[in-house]
Amino acid sequence: MFVQMSTKKIYEHFISSLQKLYSIAEATAITNIVFESIAGIGKIKITTGAATALPAGIMNKLSEALEALMQHTPVQYVVGEAWFLQLKLKVGPAVLIPRPETEELVLEIINVCKKPNTQSAIDIGTGSGCIAIALKKNMPALSVSAIDISEEALAMAKENAVAHHTDIQFICSNFLEENNWLSLSKYDIIVSNPPYIPLADKLSMDTNVVAHEPHTALFVADDTPLIFYEKIALFGKNHLAENGIIFLETHHQYAAKIAEHFNNNGYKAMVKEDMFEKGRFVIATLCQ
Repeated sequence: MFVQMSTKKIYEHFISSLQKLYSIAEATAITNIVFESIAGIGKIKITTGAATALPAGIMNKLSEALEALMQHTPVQYVVGEAWFLQLKLKVGPAVLIPRPETEELVLEIINVCKKPNTQSAIDIGTGSGCIAIALKKNMPALSVSAIDISEEALAMAKENAVAHHTDIQFICSNFLEENNWLSLSKYDIIVSNPPYIPLADKLSMDTNVVAHEPHTALFVADDTPLIFYEKIALFGKNHLAENGIIFLETHHQYAAKIAEHFNNNGYKAMVKEDMFEKGRFVIATLCQ
């Protein structure tokens, strides 16, 4: 596709093509990510004409990347990686792409819980392992467990944990089945960014999310959108250590209702806003 085209021309063609789907700012940002990841070339080197001609193998990979992007494949899946709190993580269609809001959640945990008596944590619905790995990197003494129903997701999470030299216990289990809790212990930190989007909302969502990100990590039944949060509240009754804290991420439309559920079931819960001043997180402790 890119035969006899200079690197700069290929770069410009990328941006021009992607503008059919994205704004020029988004198209440029995506193009920069692809060129840096696949070709190892930054924007300045390309636009100043300092970049040398690309090998045929790299041009083929760029062509394949553009084809995938034009089919609404998220750029993180195209290059196979995403950044989370300065950690490069392997990602693919088996796991959700880590979001900036989840980085906020982890930073909140680190800020609140970085003390000697915080010894253990469990990440429910770990996906790529981003939360568990970031916690372990920032709190090395913490014993971290991570649970997910998807064997594919756990395989990727394990790769990421090994890449970042983090010792994490990964557990393949359906958290919604209460019998599976019997093998789990007590934790100072219970954290989760679980599925919470009703299936009915699928039609109004972006194509690149619905068509490519894992539905088991996104959607819940229309009549039980808060089922994971309700189960976590029940789980915490016997599995939250003394003075332990539950940290949850959710949609801003549900945060107040989730906090109310926890408050009505033996917890003291509060809603915390994200960077966009939307109620995104619920933080709960058991009433003493």
